[in-house]
Amino acid sequence: MKKNWLYNKTVLITGASGGIGFSVAKLLIEKYNCSIIGIARNEQKMLTAIESLGDKKANFTYKLFDVSIKENWQVFYEYLIKNNVKIDVLFNNAGFMLPFAKFEKYTEQEIDEIIKTNFIANIVSIKTLLPIIKQSKSPAIFNVCSAAGLCAVVGQSMYCATKFAMRGFTDTLYQEYKKEIFVGGIYPGFIKTDILNRQTESAKNNKLINKLMMPVNKASKKIVKGMARKKRRIIMGLDGKPMSFFGRIFPKLTPTLITGVLKSSKLEMFDEVFKN
Repeated sequence: MKKNWLYNKTVLITGASGGIGFSVAKLLIEKYNCSIIGIARNEQKMLTAIESLGDKKANFTYKLFDVSIKENWQVFYEYLIKNNVKIDVLFNNAGFMLPFAKFEKYTEQEIDEIIKTNFIANIVSIKTLLPIIKQSKSPAIFNVCSAAGLCAVVGQSMYCATKFAMRGFTDTLYQEYKKEIFVGGIYPGFIKTDILNRQTESAKNNKLINKLMMPVNKASKKIVKGMARKKRRIIMGLDGKPMSFFGRIFPKLTPTLITGVLKSSKLEMFDEVFKN
């Protein structure tokens, strides 16, 4: 039986110390014996995650740096060249969501931070590492774009802006490099990760919100399955799939329906959006 293309590949994952990043890394190691290079900022969190791999710990190495700082990628590139480290797959996962609010409520610092982390960092990572990735016999790039890159969500102007940008960037890369590199986009809805960290405590603990969120292990299995099949778009979630489907069929109506649902929920986390 022919082995899947992912077997024994070296995969670079950003945001790899927890959430989707580490969960995907763990599955790639266990199922396909991949070697993972994880990128994150919190060393203690990274070390704790690696310990959970047991006798597979040797498959996971890591580097600590802030992906939003361009110079860090150049230093990392030079490290890879100096040590003759090859990369077959780049998995751009690092990102965050601002609190739900009208656009005018966001500070310049928040806007700058989310654009740099959710969008610019991915451009820089690909631009910097492309010469190395192209040396692989089966090169691939996967960008986590979010369901918020498929349909506008009220109160998340900047998050949607970065994810819509990532969708356009990913789709264009696919067209430009489809004879050289596989490029795929991942579009999850809400997943039980740290994505709500910047929301209020009541929002993070809300039963309805938690019920709608997909468990990270389940999401990661769908992601890895899609990667193994080289799916161009990997869409998932009780919210993600409808946002994708209805967003395509009814592009004007769907965002209005989402607005109505969020407003009628009367949840505290949406207060800043609907205040007059």
